[in-house]
Amino acid sequence: MNEGLTGVELHEGVSINSQAVTMDCPSEDDEFEDASEYLDDKQTFTSGACAESYEKEDASKLQDVPAPSEILVQLIGTSSVTLAWDSPDNISTFELSYNDITTTKTSTITNGTTTEVEDLCPGTQYTFTLVSISDNGERSVGVEVTACTRPVPPENFKVERVGTTSVTLIWDASGCEENKFHVACSQNGGIIQEEITESRTVVFNDLSPGKKYSFNITKVLPNGNRSKEAVTYAQTKTNIQSLLHDLGLEQYYPNKLSLSKVLQIDTRSVTDEPAQSLSSLPWLFLKKLMMVNVTARSVKYSSDENEDLQSLDIYDDTFDFLNDQNSSVNPLDIVTALFLCADGFLQQEMVSKMSMCQFSVPLLLPKCDTQQCMYMLWAMRDIMKKFRPHSLSDPKGFVEDRIVHSELPLVSFVRLGDCSISKSQILNKLLSNPQQYHDTFVHRDMDCGDIPRKVSNGLVEMGWYLPCGNKNIDVFPEPVAVANLRGDIRTFETQYSFLCQTSTAVFVFFDNLDTNYKLLTNQHAKAQFFLVGNMQSKAVDLEQLKRTASEMSLKKNNIILKTNQNDANFVKNLHSVVNHIINNHPKKACLEGMDTIAHELGIQVDEDIQECQEAKMNAYALTEEIQDTLQFKEDQLPLQGKIWKDLAKLEKEECRLRKAGNQNIETYKSDLQIKKTELRKQQSKYDISEAMSCFVKALSSSQERSYFLKWMRMNLDNLSRISLSSLREQYKEKCQKFSENKEEIAQLDQQISNSSLGIEHFLREMGQLYEAAVSLPENLESRQQMLHLPRLCAELMLMASLWNWLMEMHQIFLSDG
Repeated sequence: MNEGLTGVELHEGVSINSQAVTMDCPSEDDEFEDASEYLDDKQTFTSGACAESYEKEDASKLQDVPAPSEILVQLIGTSSVTLAWDSPDNISTFELSYNDITTTKTSTITNGTTTEVEDLCPGTQYTFTLVSISDNGERSVGVEVTACTRPVPPENFKVERVGTTSVTLIWDASGCEENKFHVACSQNGGIIQEEITESRTVVFNDLSPGKKYSFNITKVLPNGNRSKEAVTYAQTKTNIQSLLHDLGLEQYYPNKLSLSKVLQIDTRSVTDEPAQSLSSLPWLFLKKLMMVNVTARSVKYSSDENEDLQSLDIYDDTFDFLNDQNSSVNPLDIVTALFLCADGFLQQEMVSKMSMCQFSVPLLLPKCDTQQCMYMLWAMRDIMKKFRPHSLSDPKGFVEDRIVHSELPLVSFVRLGDCSISKSQILNKLLSNPQQYHDTFVHRDMDCGDIPRKVSNGLVEMGWYLPCGNKNIDVFPEPVAVANLRGDIRTFETQYSFLCQTSTAVFVFFDNLDTNYKLLTNQHAKAQFFLVGNMQSKAVDLEQLKRTASEMSLKKNNIILKTNQNDANFVKNLHSVVNHIINNHPKKACLEGMDTIAHELGIQVDEDIQECQEAKMNAYALTEEIQDTLQFKEDQLPLQGKIWKDLAKLEKEECRLRKAGNQNIETYKSDLQIKKTELRKQQSKYDISEAMSCFVKALSSSQERSYFLKWMRMNLDNLSRISLSSLREQYKEKCQKFSENKEEIAQLDQQISNSSLGIEHFLREMGQLYEAAVSLPENLESRQQMLHLPRLCAELMLMASLWNWLMEMHQIFLSDG
């Protein structure tokens, strides 16, 4: 070695002398790049040819100081790392240096073998070097360990949007452009979907409606390290929740939409503007339905209605050919959603109007996203039907009755699996005269009928064919009820069981029986079964059909196949089978009696609620003993006899003053008033009758008042209908020759008046009771007992159901006060 050495002073005053010759040699910067990190800014190296000699001398001195044992990483956080090591003998001071890509920091540790390094950057890799320092300041060889801090979990991890089968998640991750994110969707503790993405949002599809899911997200570094998990939860919407949101009916679910709301007069009800949004569709349907408009089910909203079709580029990838699928709703879904939102009185009004339009009405209403359903007995109680079956001996006779009381053969149509035949369309053709086709049931070829159903699967609809007595027009000679189950019987076994136990015959439409025929044979049914298949479908297996027919003990006549024939011939064959069932099978069904079977199968009945049942009992207690209408009115409603008629004449004369003659007007008015007072005194002698006491007491309960009035009206109509129907027909016939039948018409008019009994008679009696009471002195108890009647009448006037009934009767009864 030559002289001319350069001395290098190390950190903490440790001095190492080396000698080097001055000569040209390659640079060793790369080799010492990491080592230089152990040195502070004052520390320098001299380049020369004797670097190797320098290293050996330096290393020999470093080896004199024992180095720490291996460094262990105990804990790693997002901004800190905890290190631990074993201390060599006689060493109490250590120097720790650490660096990331850009910076180096050094710290001294005394009398300790662990340390927590803080203020680190999340998601950053650090190299930690630890050296021992002796009492005289000498340093040992450094011991290194590399650790990466955990990244910070994504912030504001939340659910942006929830659908029936999808959930959209978003989060914040500023400054993490190079990172990836692992997002997992879990249910019941197991991961069902996961995705790695570099974006700040992700969408999970193909989820189940109405289910709760947990979502976990971690940030993934390039080296594979991950952050802590951030968690959020979401429950997918049920099909009914999604539909109600689209239709704007969320606030009315369940059963909060009232008849008074529908009958409100506003801008929407007096204009004929087409639907501008999905939320307009249910209101447009209700508006048309209340007007008994047969186009009520043809409601459609199209967002591109005003768009110039010529400007659309059909070759543009963004052009949506399926826009109609997303911009409207199947009519059955609108009907089902409205029935789920409507209260009992609106349901009853809707069913009545739908029947007038000859629409099918709900028999079993599905409770969406569950296997439960509701038997709609109360909703159908207000349907009145009048028909003339061919079996009547009197050619001019007819039958008029509530449909829930009528005993009719019930023929049900269901589907097993997929079916290439449109069951509902075949039914419409079966029930329609060829010259007067009518869509009783919604089918795929109607407006929006091809849009997939969301909530109406499981719906059982009912329609009726009622003959008019004309053999040239009538499709069937006798009345028949027809039920139609929407959806596959494999999914809706409860509805199928109900139809099997209540129907005269069940027609099962199928393409492929496969092993599903066992479902047909397992039903303890009283109905006669018919299998209806389409031979034009490749899925039909004749051998399986034969095995199924044998298993079910079906005859050849019980199998109806559509071969190479059109719908007209197929419907003709089906018609002959149904006609044979109507004429030859004695089993008939009464809707009012089906609630027993519904209860046995666990099906809820809409009129089972307490208010309805209590009102029913009160109404029946008041009306069941009425045998003679005229006698009942004389005994229980005495204030509407001769005295009331005389009072009406006096009040009319008070207004007209036609009989005053030459008398002084004021004197004449005074005389009239005296006569009225005398008549009122006669009225006040009557105590309130037992029937009126029951009536007023029932009206005093605000919860059951509406149901009570409805039950009363139906019961009183049932009592009067038998006699009134024939009297009105005779009256109508005599009025055609009025001049010749004046006396007979007058007699019929009196008979009609005597036979009629309705709520109006009870309300009128309430008014007369009050008028008679207020003519008495104020201190009398009988007067005080009647002072609450005006309040009851005022509350009745605010009831939409009563207003609707009054409008139908074309009369409004107001009580004074």
